[in-house]
Amino acid sequence: MTVALRRSWAKDLDAATLYELLKLRVEVFVVEQATPYPELDGRDLLRETRHFWLENDEGEVISTLRLMEEYPAGQKAFRIGRVCTKRGDRGQGHAARLLQAALAEVGDYPCHINAQTYLADMYGGHGFVRDGDEFLDDGIPHVPMVKP
Repeated sequence: MTVALRRSWAKDLDAATLYELLKLRVEVFVVEQATPYPELDGRDLLRETRHFWLENDEGEVISTLRLMEEYPAGQKAFRIGRVCTKRGDRGQGHAARLLQAALAEVGDYPCHINAQTYLADMYGGHGFVRDGDEFLDDGIPHVPMVKP
């Protein structure tokens, strides 16, 4: 089975694809992790937002992440979020492949992520370092990280 990498600016994303990305995120974060939270946060369609995802041979979205441009203190930086993979497709390096693609686009700019604590080592393998104290986000332990 081949898995194709896709990328789109928010403004260029068609409704059907956006629906599939959101469906997967709700499946993982809201249903599987039993965490009711406002998944539709208004950032998916911002001009600076980019979406990355992997599709299998049938065109099914199996993994996704969102890359956002930010300007803290007037300096350009990025934030990765909403990283998830369909339960049956985990353990095959899909999240790592998406991270590599997103980080290639980030280049030398700082990139932030609020990582679920149990995934901190995985993000560390991509150059992220802890950037603050652990906190609860919707009842799930997270740690802020940055790739300087």
